[in-house]
Amino acid sequence: MYFILTILIYVYLWVGVQCLSQMSWLPCEFIDEHVFLNNEGHTETQLIHREAILQFGQKGDGPVNPNTITFLQTGSRLDLRRYLQGAFSEQLDCQIRRYSTQGIHVRWPVQEHDEYNNWFICTVKHIRELFTVISFLRHPTDQSASGKQDYLSWSVIADRELLTTTVAMIIKSTTPSVKVRLGVTQSLHCQFALDHKVPNFLVEWHWQYRGEKVKLFSHTSRSGQTHGKGVKIKSLANGDASYTLPFAKMTSEGTYSCSVSVNPLFASLDISLHIEESPRVSLNVGPTLLLQEGQDQRVACEAEGYYPLDVEIIWYEEETASKSQRVGAPLPKVLQNVLLSSHRHNQDNTYALSAFFYLKASLMLSGKQFTCKVSHQSLRVPIKKSFTLTVEGGELPRYCSTMRFHTMAVEEYSWQLLMLVFFSPQSQAAGFFQLLLVSFV
Repeated sequence: MYFILTILIYVYLWVGVQCLSQMSWLPCEFIDEHVFLNNEGHTETQLIHREAILQFGQKGDGPVNPNTITFLQTGSRLDLRRYLQGAFSEQLDCQIRRYSTQGIHVRWPVQEHDEYNNWFICTVKHIRELFTVISFLRHPTDQSASGKQDYLSWSVIADRELLTTTVAMIIKSTTPSVKVRLGVTQSLHCQFALDHKVPNFLVEWHWQYRGEKVKLFSHTSRSGQTHGKGVKIKSLANGDASYTLPFAKMTSEGTYSCSVSVNPLFASLDISLHIEESPRVSLNVGPTLLLQEGQDQRVACEAEGYYPLDVEIIWYEEETASKSQRVGAPLPKVLQNVLLSSHRHNQDNTYALSAFFYLKASLMLSGKQFTCKVSHQSLRVPIKKSFTLTVEGGELPRYCSTMRFHTMAVEEYSWQLLMLVFFSPQSQAAGFFQLLLVSFV
């Protein structure tokens, strides 16, 4: 068994390495821009969605699909595939855009002396929100910067053009969307890497919620100046810019942005943080409820301390014997006479809600189980709380007692009349009845 398990682990790892190393290209959407001045003299941007391929290879390789735009990523210190965690291409969403340096030329350390650069920014997201990777693609060119806004004179890219690029900078997060509970310490992942040793970089964290924006942290490597806290300064040298949220509160909810600036490049990753609290569910009755026939009882199910607001509470009844049946068991019956209270806002900004109904005890309901099911987005499976109803018979109604008295009186009178008829000396039946008794004796 241990041998088989070991083989399976190696096969799993091999498949992961294979899907990483054998990814030769990735389908992408190239969002091109056409910038122009309108009739009123204002700048407008028209987005043009074009098919493209991000191809991994070496300089001089031909396109795998000659009928579309190809961005050929050639070898450098950075390989984008290493940051995709072995995901398959169908699990990834890829977009490529032009990146503007505002017409300013800044020599990149690894480029040739007579080279200039056209920049593209490539964003790859996992469809299950496992990670987001932003990379800057540097496309060398012999055309110098004009000194004007470069987006006003983008170079034309033909439909079948191949652009040879290298990855200059990467920023990644494995927590693009997180859900945390109140009071929990949460790490927001952010890492960056460049194709050369960086003498100067700026790392910042911001928090934004409903129009409010606050700077949480900033660090400049050249001056060593640091403002705020939450990021380990020593880890920045290795490209780890992760931020630690020490104590999650309701006010912690929002969008956290990790940004890295290396002139002329600036990248920012957004991380959505959502607060989730699971409801605490309770009933106002015990697991067994004993009532007299005809008695009324208010039964309530309370969901307390949940966040966000939306919650679903359902009451249903079922036979206790049917729970043990796997086949042919009747479906639970959803109660329709359930009333809901209004949502109550607690002091910690969580919510509470009650679902209740009035139960009229009858012998027909005795032995049935009533269940409250609470569903909330913080729960993998709904919470269920149940009780079993037992109903005892009460005193007989007055008219029933009267009828029973009259029945007993009629029976007593009939017996006396029968004895009088048969044992009277004047009755002919008396002799016959006495003879019958003697024969039995």
